[in-house]
Amino acid sequence: MSGILGINLVSGKPNTSTAKTRKEGKMTYNAKDYNRLIGMEGFSDTLLKNHFTLYQGYVTNTNKLMDGLTQFLKEGKTGIPEYAELKRRLGWEFNGMRLHEYYFENLGGKGGIGKSGKLHQKLVESFGSYEAWEKDFKATGSMRGIGWAVLYQDVLSGNFINFWINEHDVGHPSGGMPILIMDVFEHAFMIDYGLKRADYIEAFFKNINWAELEKRLLLHKG
Repeated sequence: MSGILGINLVSGKPNTSTAKTRKEGKMTYNAKDYNRLIGMEGFSDTLLKNHFTLYQGYVTNTNKLMDGLTQFLKEGKTGIPEYAELKRRLGWEFNGMRLHEYYFENLGGKGGIGKSGKLHQKLVESFGSYEAWEKDFKATGSMRGIGWAVLYQDVLSGNFINFWINEHDVGHPSGGMPILIMDVFEHAFMIDYGLKRADYIEAFFKNINWAELEKRLLLHKG
């Protein structure tokens, strides 16, 4: 599919390099390799590979949009509608890339949450108990519609809040650090579970990488 001014917004091909690189004065994002998740309980290889391809497309499109915006800036064309449209589209593609990275990276774990860790402590402080948080998070992810269920930590208060995020670029709380991301767009589960989203959510919880969540935790000092 061709985008504005011939910028081709298509799915990207697999790239096993990670993070981002800087070349010729510009920043390029590279798709991360999440093949370690292949064979994960409750997720078929077909589902995961399709999901990886979709994520790689977000990386490709983010780079294409940033290249287009950089070129417009160099040419002094920041007042034209095409520049504005690319700038609006960037939020969708960039967040689509980054949210999927958080999602894949908080999967692949085995076992439950460690009750002696800071994460469990903060969940209890914010929700009264781990069980209350889990019930609220699953209820958030079960809401009708498409989007994401995200556990955010407020960087100012240190509190945890579960948010429903509809579109990639809409609804994220200001000053929020994403701790746990669950994709509930149809592509994340329908190949394996059809319309049984609740079964997918149970499979998701069995594979949470709690150690990764601990790394994301901001130890609030206030």
